[in-house]
Amino acid sequence: MNQRLPVRGPQGDLLRLVATGKAESRAELARLSGLAASSISLRVEELIDAGLLAEEGSGTSRGGRRPRRLRLSPAAGVLAVADLGAHHVRLGLLDLSGSPLVIQERPCEIADGPRATLDRVADAFDALLAEHVPAGVPLRGVGTGVPGPVDPATLRVVTPSRMPGWNDFPVADHLATRYDLPVLVENDANLMAVGEARHWPGSENLMVVKAGTGIGCGVVVNGRLHRGRGAAGDISHVRVRSDSSILCACGHPDCLEAYASGAALAGALAEAGIEVTRPADIVTLVNDAVPEATSLVRNAGRRIGEVLTVLVNFFNPDVVAVGGSLSAAEPLITSIRAAVWERCLPLATRDLEIAPARAGRDAALLGAGTLLLEAVTRP
Repeated sequence: MNQRLPVRGPQGDLLRLVATGKAESRAELARLSGLAASSISLRVEELIDAGLLAEEGSGTSRGGRRPRRLRLSPAAGVLAVADLGAHHVRLGLLDLSGSPLVIQERPCEIADGPRATLDRVADAFDALLAEHVPAGVPLRGVGTGVPGPVDPATLRVVTPSRMPGWNDFPVADHLATRYDLPVLVENDANLMAVGEARHWPGSENLMVVKAGTGIGCGVVVNGRLHRGRGAAGDISHVRVRSDSSILCACGHPDCLEAYASGAALAGALAEAGIEVTRPADIVTLVNDAVPEATSLVRNAGRRIGEVLTVLVNFFNPDVVAVGGSLSAAEPLITSIRAAVWERCLPLATRDLEIAPARAGRDAALLGAGTLLLEAVTRP
């Protein structure tokens, strides 16, 4: 069952405060929203009557009688989210708080084109909903991450380098033919950054690097995703210095992606007579101390670090988190750290943490849930 949330204006804000765990009582809602207690009570009762909130038990007392605790109703609804990769798709059903109900990974070739790929994703959503969600619990929104730039105004993919047939494709419009609901379309590194930020409490400014088949970076500024006009954080086509010259898939020479992405490393290994099919295979070779793989990964980390050096000096983040399948190769992060420490200003690195991402493989799905909740609770 597909159904938009029956919320308007402040009601959506209140629901989001409860869903994200920032408020668990009417008093906390009043304090955080600035609304009068009488307005809060009216809107909370409406949310309870709509089957979106439930009130039970006792919450934490701040002096006086313990308040009743607000929580999401189990029947409030679910969100369907996907994270598309070059050769797979990771799918999830989340409740409105962003907690995963089920996560599944399936083979999926993005080179098959947008229509076939998105139809497979929608079919998979329908199958998961039928199998795991009770009939009375509605689907409230749909979101997908794609490994390419997304125009936030049109939700179209813009000149992706490894997604043949996807340029200017109306992803949201295509999904809307199946779901008359809010649809989120976002770059996968941006989703990963939002999901990762949840695991760094107290850090408001983050750069989250995704090192997999390609290379991406999401930027969180003052706790919120920074999109710019859709290209913010795209480090993959920053030009790097090199004694040789390699043509990138984007058509320009010597992009970072042409030297440091999983696809580039796989190509270099193939020239050395070592065949790999995915970035995880490169990590296995590094863990097995295969010198060709270890050398290539170290060099990739150094080049990524050189690009990040400029950005760390410019942005001065609290955290640089490195995720994606290649991040499991320890020499990659060690080399990134070494390059940044060597070239950045001491003030920029004094409290900087460069570390493996904490959110794991589901970071992009968690980020999609966070952004999709914002979308479905706004009028």
